[in-house]
Amino acid sequence: MSVTPLASPMPPELSQAQDSHPSPALQVRGLEKSFKKRQVLHALDWSVPSGRVVGLLGRNGAGKTTLLRCLLGLSPIDGGHIECFGEPMSEPGGERMHRIGFVPQTFDLFPWMKVRAYLDFTAAFYARWNHALVERLLANWELDVKQKIGELSQGQRQKLAIVRAIAPDPDLLVLDEPVASLDPQARRAFMAELLALMRAPGKTVIFSTHITADLERADADIALLRDGRIQFMRPLAELRERMKRVVFARTDGWTQAPTVAGVLKSHVQGEQAVLLVEDPIVESLHALAASERASLRIETPTLEDLFVELA
Repeated sequence: MSVTPLASPMPPELSQAQDSHPSPALQVRGLEKSFKKRQVLHALDWSVPSGRVVGLLGRNGAGKTTLLRCLLGLSPIDGGHIECFGEPMSEPGGERMHRIGFVPQTFDLFPWMKVRAYLDFTAAFYARWNHALVERLLANWELDVKQKIGELSQGQRQKLAIVRAIAPDPDLLVLDEPVASLDPQARRAFMAELLALMRAPGKTVIFSTHITADLERADADIALLRDGRIQFMRPLAELRERMKRVVFARTDGWTQAPTVAGVLKSHVQGEQAVLLVEDPIVESLHALAASERASLRIETPTLEDLFVELA
């Protein structure tokens, strides 16, 4: 098996679009974060434009939760610089926090409080609070306002965390595995609600998830966290257009995968050589197949396929 880094961390057209944007929602430069002797984030650079839905992908342990907490000032950093809405994000606080919603992986705050009391208590801290939206979501998601938080199921607590995060009408919404405990029907309803709310101009969403179907439904930009860095961020449509799964097959098999321009990863699987190729030259692939007396198949991989291959 062989792995080759992406040819460029960001396509020119996307880079130019970001350069022309006067104020990214988030700007990260040289971010460093370690736990004891293990370095989780290493010289990480990342620019998140306003008005995008961004899916953060990475294997378990890649540092996604750590990155999100650092971005919001909830976890101290060892080096680098983070700006949110053009201001340094050194710790949570200030007017910018009225513009941010966050759904953590686990939600166990105030288990003795009832749902209604908790939401009323939280609303007092925000400059904006959409009461009509809260009432609609509580009804649609069947949350009992008289029930104590500690008595809610994990899925119900996750729904409550989502309601709390989006009620202030945030300009930046950060979600860490927000639907992990939801059943498929509730997950679909959440995604529909999220997209309806956050497609307004200037609204930005970053969410970490392993459920790639949700990212495809959102038509999100995809950011891949690997080896402590953001390896690339690209629109999903562009990934589908540029990344292809190329399969060469022949009866006598392969000792190693053939060399192809633009290959990102390759492996041999029985009679097949399977390659993930960026911007493949189709004519060259057919010529190579003919010279190797192999059949050729070119496929568009799913986002899940890309995640498995690249993460």
